[in-house]
Amino acid sequence: MRKLVIAISMVAVAGSAAFADPILDRQALMKERGKLVGGLSKVVKGEEPFDAAAVLTQLQALQVNAEKFDVDALFPKGSEAGDTTAAPKIWEDMAGFKAAEDKYLAGVKAAVAAAPGDVDALKAQIGTIGPDCGACHQGYRVKKS
Repeated sequence: MRKLVIAISMVAVAGSAAFADPILDRQALMKERGKLVGGLSKVVKGEEPFDAAAVLTQLQALQVNAEKFDVDALFPKGSEAGDTTAAPKIWEDMAGFKAAEDKYLAGVKAAVAAAPGDVDALKAQIGTIGPDCGACHQGYRVKKS
């Protein structure tokens, strides 16, 4: 019984620590997202060769990243202050922000489901996902000066 209580306690602590600092946690997820998209962009631009298996792996990692993006946990009230480029509009229009993230996730899931077989198919998918990223950054992010 004691082991069970300890195990449950460890899970509870791990769960609460998952988003211990929402600003740092969301920044880490966005940095990871940027690296993944950057890698896919290199393939689209012809800077890296197209490898269907590697591209699918990157798209799957992008999906996992998007699924971890829990808006409620990452953008609680009070986390708009500090070292962040999150725009106040997020908290003013939380429903719109969530809808934008949901649209992005749907686009990434569609890209994974229709694993691109060549660079042209990947270009089309990035052409769908990219504007979703851009729209969110334009409306819900403060530009660094």
